[in-house]
Amino acid sequence: MEKEIYLIRHCEADGQPYEANLTKQGLKQAKQLGDFFAKIKIDQIISSPFLRAIQSIEPTSNEKNIDIVLDERLSERKLSSTDLPDWLEKLKATFEDMELKFDGGESSQEATNRVISVIDEIIKSKNQTTIVVTHGNLLSLLLKHFTKEFGFENWKSLSNPDLYLLKCKNNEFVCERMWQVE
Repeated sequence: MEKEIYLIRHCEADGQPYEANLTKQGLKQAKQLGDFFAKIKIDQIISSPFLRAIQSIEPTSNEKNIDIVLDERLSERKLSSTDLPDWLEKLKATFEDMELKFDGGESSQEATNRVISVIDEIIKSKNQTTIVVTHGNLLSLLLKHFTKEFGFENWKSLSNPDLYLLKCKNNEFVCERMWQVE
C-alpha cells in the first residue's frame, strides 16, 4: 500500500519560543492549509508540541474532525544551549558535517534519527495518509534524508508555511514540494 505523508513547516509565527503564536498572516496561512486539505482524505495528524505548529494545523484538524497527536520528536532541533552570534554559519556547517554538535545542542544526525523514527512508525501503521507538522530545520534534515542534494541553501528557501508530499511504496520514496509561495 502506498503511504502519503504531508510534511509541513509551520506558518508564520511571532518568534522561536515554544509558546510563540502565529502572526495574523500565519493564521491566514493556516486557513489556506485547511483549504488545501479540504478534499484530501487524511487519516491522522501528528504535530510538534510547539504552539505555532499546533495552530498551523488546527483549521484542518477542526474541519476534518481529527485530533492532533503531539509528538516531541517533531520539536525543532536545538542547535546549541548557548547563544551563538554566528548561528547561521554554525547551522550551515551542520548540513556539511552531520555529526557536528555544539554545546547543549544535537547534531544533524541525531535530529534526523529522531524525525525518521516518526516516519518509520507512520509507514508501519495502518494509516494511508498522514499530516506531519514540524519546523524548518527539522523538515530540512528530513528532506535531506530522502533527497540527498537538499541542503543549507534549500533550508534558506523554505517558506512559512511550506509543504512537501512524501510518497512511500515498496520502500521507495518520492518527495515533491506542494506549496506555492505567494
